[in-house]
Amino acid sequence: MSAVTTRTVTDDEAEIRLDRWFRRHYPNLAHGALAKLLRTGQVRIDGKRAEAGTRLAPGQAIRVPPLGELASTPKPKHEIALDPHELKDLHSLVLYRDDSMIVLDKPFGLPVQGGPGIVKSLDTVLDAYRFGSDERPRLVHRLDRDTTGVLLLARTPGAANRLAGAFRSRAAVKTYWAVVVGRPHPLEGRIDAALAKRAGMRGERVTVAEETDEDAAFAITDFQTLEFAGKKAAWLQLNPLTGRTHQLRVHCAAIGCPILGDAKYAGGAAMMEGLPEMLHLHARGIVIPHPEGGTLSVEAKLPPHMKQTFEALGFNAPKPKKPVRSKPG
Repeated sequence: MSAVTTRTVTDDEAEIRLDRWFRRHYPNLAHGALAKLLRTGQVRIDGKRAEAGTRLAPGQAIRVPPLGELASTPKPKHEIALDPHELKDLHSLVLYRDDSMIVLDKPFGLPVQGGPGIVKSLDTVLDAYRFGSDERPRLVHRLDRDTTGVLLLARTPGAANRLAGAFRSRAAVKTYWAVVVGRPHPLEGRIDAALAKRAGMRGERVTVAEETDEDAAFAITDFQTLEFAGKKAAWLQLNPLTGRTHQLRVHCAAIGCPILGDAKYAGGAAMMEGLPEMLHLHARGIVIPHPEGGTLSVEAKLPPHMKQTFEALGFNAPKPKKPVRSKPG
């Protein structure tokens, strides 16, 4: 690219961040290089300076300076080859699919995105969910590596923007199930406790923080006890009204009822003899505005380790309902 160009933001690109817009159109442009272009005012929106996090609106004009060698180095491919058996297993996770979105039932132990020591993640196998489309599906939210259940993918840029907007505006209603050690008192209520990330000897952790802490982010979770086994364990329905990292895990620990198997936030206190030492947190369902109108409701069945625990504790979980998409209007 040897000259300044001006590109117009399309309807499908509404509300995405400027840095993500560049990642889409110029995938070989390094983050550091883009940061320098922004800092020096070479990239502008409607003639004005902009920041990486600036959200775009349809019709805006983006000034793109000559990129030359900045964009010439190929971006390393992170996709991995899949054999037919792996492809079949990945397709078996699909709970719902249409032209705009895909809903998966994420299994235990599958990271959503890469990180230190992670070779395979959902992000590396998204090509398996093209289903004949030229577009590679996009992640619109995340679940922890050991959290199971409902996870959404967008099949087009426009769908990604609208679904991400639904999460930001809290129009998406998320329901989680958890088995916790102990029994909450009261049996239902609201946990309103700000959270902050802290560095430690064993890596970064999230802790309850004072709202006045400059690093704190407000976090709210509604909870309801669905069943309990004496005072030793309970089955909770959790409805997060905010979407903070590890919010449900830290909030449950904060009320004295850590999620079963959550060694990170409760150590041995999160374990029960004879039950799987695996995180018992499941994204049971979601109700979200559909990108093309109406709403979509999807539920996921219990993962095997939680089904085993439910049977051991005498909890009776209903089967998931079939996906339902309501008509617009």
